[in-house]
Amino acid sequence: MGLRGQVRTRDGWAVQHAVVTMTDMSGTQVLRQDADENGSVRTDAALAPGPYTVVVTAVGYAPVASTALVTASGRAELGTVILARQGGVELPPPGAWSLDPAHSAVSAVAQHLGISSVRGRFTEFGGRIEIAEGAAGTGSAGSAGASGGAGGAFGVEASRVDAVISAASIDTGNALRDKHLKSPDFLDVERFPEITYSSTGLTPAGPDRWTVHGQLSLHGVVREVDLDLSYLGTGPDPWGGVRAAFRATTELHREDFAMNYNQVVQAGISAIGTTLRVELDIQAVQGESLPGV
Repeated sequence: MGLRGQVRTRDGWAVQHAVVTMTDMSGTQVLRQDADENGSVRTDAALAPGPYTVVVTAVGYAPVASTALVTASGRAELGTVILARQGGVELPPPGAWSLDPAHSAVSAVAQHLGISSVRGRFTEFGGRIEIAEGAAGTGSAGSAGASGGAGGAFGVEASRVDAVISAASIDTGNALRDKHLKSPDFLDVERFPEITYSSTGLTPAGPDRWTVHGQLSLHGVVREVDLDLSYLGTGPDPWGGVRAAFRATTELHREDFAMNYNQVVQAGISAIGTTLRVELDIQAVQGESLPGV
């Protein structure tokens, strides 16, 4: 008895915050039910036989309306309802995308004296994202299991990112500190002028989220580094182009990249923390080059 159904994104992920509303042919609401953590909708109360209108809504998604027929047993099967992200493309269209430094930020945060944080940013960087053919909006709840969930829809095995950062462009807002960070104690920009990152794979981590696996070259050392990536959406820009936005974070340990300098100020407290939190806010423009370039 009751209503049964599933609410999914087009790339196969459960929409946990979806709300299902059911009205009879007179427009009277007879049922309102939230999807559970698995995107499932289940009620046990018997429904009067006949046709009903079912509307599924969720913040950030376009609503979907359909007709459900309640059988003599008092039960209706809604099946799998696919919600599309509101106002745009499901995932970035396939092809090349160029990072836009003017509308992106590459930042790092370090602990200072054990009580506060110092934030720095790199002002010169660039990169390229390649979204695999067939990655955008081709997934479905039915195909997600066979293709690895959202990763299959995103072209996980072929899509990649490559980025390069000018080490000397570090800016913490303090010239003396910046000079020290560029010295052999830290980045040693004379010997290692570039910081590079090349992805080696993607793993789905949830709706609109992936783990990017890749190799980071920093201070002459190459290490495997994972990025926690969130996809924020795609849309047109004022210059006739198409943009996609992403946010990514990771944590690095300085000693992993042979940057072992530190100053102990008192009672074992280091002047600068050994862990860096890296924060990337990225806009990419569809195409091999930026507008006007």
